[in-house]
Amino acid sequence: MRILLTNDDGIHAEGLASLERIARTLSDDVWVVAPEQDQSGYAHSLSISEPLRLRKIGEKHYAVRGTPTDCVIMGTKKILPGPPDLILSGVNSGANIADDVTYSGTVAGAMEGALLGVRSIAVSQAYSYVGEDRVVPYETTETLAPALLKRLVETPLPDGVLLNVNFPNCAPDEVEGTVVTSQGKLVHSLWVDERRDGRGLPYYWLRFGREPVEGKRGTDLYALRNRLVSVTPLQLDLTAHELRDQLTKALS
Repeated sequence: MRILLTNDDGIHAEGLASLERIARTLSDDVWVVAPEQDQSGYAHSLSISEPLRLRKIGEKHYAVRGTPTDCVIMGTKKILPGPPDLILSGVNSGANIADDVTYSGTVAGAMEGALLGVRSIAVSQAYSYVGEDRVVPYETTETLAPALLKRLVETPLPDGVLLNVNFPNCAPDEVEGTVVTSQGKLVHSLWVDERRDGRGLPYYWLRFGREPVEGKRGTDLYALRNRLVSVTPLQLDLTAHELRDQLTKALS
């Protein structure tokens, strides 16, 4: 099995090294094509207004100055000797659940794989802060992902479907199990934080503001808050099929 790895945290991210160790439990034909720099929040964007720069950094390891989507396209269309059998995207530093999947470059890497007809799985690890330091328990993903991925790889999937897997913020032996979930809903908004540089000129940061929310049972939010691994099947078809008849009648 030929496996292509990518992420959105960048080629030197600790989570990508973790994912490679996981992938090597499944196959010895593992290729890494990841962004040169952090591309978190770039979602399913393409670099079409500037060239892509490719840098080989080791055997079967390449960095692309572009987005996760660019990396998957470059890997499948240019770098690998043939199409991959599996695309793994991650391990992301932080969960990608609920509304966040629409912003996530990690999920987008798997989304592009699904568009190309390759079985694709996004993998993310929830974390916490100790003081000002982010603490990401990658050992939870590394311990539990190999067996889980083997089962997911063997499970038939329809065209246009990818899997979004999130591991809870706890030690491996504290995980309560694995559940199949639906995408939850966060209560959050973005605001613009204005600051001043050394010359007094304004610059801006987009910042998240979130309210506490209790995820409904069966959602990815609920799973992670209850120390469960969440496996969410996502589909590329965004059509609101239940509204088609209603809109047809309204326009007739």
